[in-house]
Amino acid sequence: MLDRFKAVVDNRHEYARDWKARTGGKVVGCFCTYVPEEILYAANILPVRVLGNLEPQDQSESHIGGMYCPFCRDVLAQGLKGKYDYLDGIVTAKSCQHIHQAFQSWQMHVPLEYSYFMGMTALPQRPSAKKYFMAEIQDFKSSLETWLDTPITDEYLDEAIDVYNKNRRILHKLYDIRKTTPPLVTGTEALSISLSSMLMDKVEHSQLLAEALQELPLRQDKPPAATRIMVIGSETSDLGLFQLIEKSGTNIVVEDLCTGSRYFWNEVIPEADRLSAIAQRYLDRPACPLKDVMARTRLTHILNLVKEFNVQGALLLQQKFCDPHEFDIPVISKFLREHGIPTYFMEIDVTYHSGAVRTRTEAFVEMLELEVA
Repeated sequence: MLDRFKAVVDNRHEYARDWKARTGGKVVGCFCTYVPEEILYAANILPVRVLGNLEPQDQSESHIGGMYCPFCRDVLAQGLKGKYDYLDGIVTAKSCQHIHQAFQSWQMHVPLEYSYFMGMTALPQRPSAKKYFMAEIQDFKSSLETWLDTPITDEYLDEAIDVYNKNRRILHKLYDIRKTTPPLVTGTEALSISLSSMLMDKVEHSQLLAEALQELPLRQDKPPAATRIMVIGSETSDLGLFQLIEKSGTNIVVEDLCTGSRYFWNEVIPEADRLSAIAQRYLDRPACPLKDVMARTRLTHILNLVKEFNVQGALLLQQKFCDPHEFDIPVISKFLREHGIPTYFMEIDVTYHSGAVRTRTEAFVEMLELEVA
């Protein structure tokens, strides 16, 4: 039942090629979840999240610093190897320097019809942020219209907003199921569903997920009840890592990741000015560390998730050399401990699985069980 979503994640390139052949549309790779995908969808473009392949590689060494995070180096390597040769273009919104460098190197060395770097304010909470970001979105829209020689009308934008909001709502229904004890889906399965939504046509994904949600109450192989933990931290698409963590005696009941809940958590609230509505959605979305340096809205959001999903402990994951999360994690750890939630820090490398991951997770679970007892 839920294997269908993992199959899309595992065969993402085949899915995109098939979609392109079926629809005649273009496919654009997105390097950051602050890219307003509704604009792309309204232009009959399939936005797909550019991800690594979780494999050791040396392709990117001559293009990007060796002390950049494994995730961005793996992402760049996939482009250099030609894995994304079906892409018609790439786009990113200003995020961390590591992803920015991967994007620039891709622009220089991988042939493309179209590429676009979009400005994104570092402090979306400021009153001046919306005016700036709306201008960036308008420039992005105009750039797409020039490339495609086709206007992106309000009618197309309305349709895209509706499609994306419906997908966000049905993903929330999935996450509501994770609040039960035990949850009806594992954290690994939930991550695969979230990842697949970044790779599929949203209409197809919503239909597939709606079918799965109808079948879930009848599920025979329900996950056993275990210690309820939350995963917070760096970007990852590593289903194997989540599986290792859950095999250590946990239920990952929610995650604060750009490849997880942060991607879909809030909706576009319709306005007469469609670009204003889209801009507000991305400014209001649960922030990543780079967009929340001073306001610390992340802390309130994370605590709300802890309460809503009955979290017993938080696992703080940091991709090796991920500076934004390295600065962020001590603040989050202190905050959660002040609210009675134990935390455990773990540095990871998506291109290398170590047996230490399971050993360290088991130690964390034992610590939690002693504290709960």
